[in-house]
Amino acid sequence: MDVDAYLARLDLALPVAADLAALRVLQARHLERVPFENLSVHLGEPIELTEDALFDKIVRRRRGGFCYELNGLFAALLRELGFAATLHGSQVFHADGTPGAPLDHAAIIVELDEPWLVDVGFGSFSQAPLALTAVAPQSDAEGEFLMLDAPHGDIDVLRDGEPVYRLERRPRTLPDFVPMAWWHSTSPTSHFTQNLTCSRPTSQGRVTLSGDRLIETVDGGRHEVLLPSESAVRMAYRVYFGLPLPRLPLRPGEHPLTTPTPDPTMNRT
Repeated sequence: MDVDAYLARLDLALPVAADLAALRVLQARHLERVPFENLSVHLGEPIELTEDALFDKIVRRRRGGFCYELNGLFAALLRELGFAATLHGSQVFHADGTPGAPLDHAAIIVELDEPWLVDVGFGSFSQAPLALTAVAPQSDAEGEFLMLDAPHGDIDVLRDGEPVYRLERRPRTLPDFVPMAWWHSTSPTSHFTQNLTCSRPTSQGRVTLSGDRLIETVDGGRHEVLLPSESAVRMAYRVYFGLPLPRLPLRPGEHPLTTPTPDPTMNRT
């Protein structure tokens, strides 16, 4: 990995040490500079879960991505910087409080003096590392987070009293997430095929572009604007997210999904 290029993407210098202070800065800056977005799904671009492909997309082409892409590449950067960082699967909770499918989401655990949860690929989530062994709630700009024991040694992550996802303690590798990434990017019932989003936190809240709707949260107040033209949408991608898109993604339902060719080596059940 070209660590210097990745750090330049984040506008950061090489950390002096692989410690908690550096981890906090890296996570906050990654969330600020690399948007959570699913534009590839609506641009007909396949999701390639290899470090080379992700580096090309996120660093060289200055794009964002969703969980498998963002946390997959960020974990690789952390390891290059000397952190003990591993990928972990998780089940995102449904609205009814039941956990979803295994490997529905990818997050990172970093082992320092104790294990820390790091997640730059969930959209609106903690902006700082969360202590996995903490028994008390942990305050963050995005809410109050609590870790609870779950069956089979897993950990339930709650925000403001509501379950977010159930985290595995078993480490995973990036290829483990290929089947679910394929499903999320191609299934008509996937949240990512049904919705178009590009989002990142700001110093005062959050900015999100969903199709032609620009939504800004400033000091708890929500402001929504309907952009009047394609040129305005294109400008919003560039100004708010630093994305110089050669073409705009189409809204869900405006075009047939481009299904990537399945990997013949991929295990299926």
